[in-house]
Amino acid sequence: MKPRHFASIAVATALVLGTTGCSMISPQATTIEYSAAEGVNVYDAGPLDVRNAYIVATDDGDTGNFVAAIVNDTDESHTLRVELGEGDDTITLTQRVPARTTVSLGADGEDPILVEGLDTPPGADIPGYFQSGDENGTLISVPVLDGALPYLAPLVP
Repeated sequence: MKPRHFASIAVATALVLGTTGCSMISPQATTIEYSAAEGVNVYDAGPLDVRNAYIVATDDGDTGNFVAAIVNDTDESHTLRVELGEGDDTITLTQRVPARTTVSLGADGEDPILVEGLDTPPGADIPGYFQSGDENGTLISVPVLDGALPYLAPLVP
């Protein structure tokens, strides 16, 4: 009777380890941060957070509309500095954000944040440097989209 008892314990142990072994050594996908929208999120650019930043460009990629939401959760107003592109083609934008507010950029079809001389076709990325407060800022790839989707069409410059 004892060999059967040990055999059933060994089979049960092998079954449990065999069915759960992969999850013991694999990283959990729910713990990996990512941007679930078309743009990118920037959390480490200083006291301001940038949410869903992207550029909606014309078909030739020469001119774009910079779209983002800037969140200021602090008790002081801050200025966000954004540099898009690299080298001589860098475009600089600044936006003051009052305390405890969120400012939307470029999302209103009447007030686009034009990026002239973009020279980046839709579907590509452009380097973007975001900085606020006394922080060093961060460099991240900002996607360039077109107006093919119905909700992006009004944002094309």
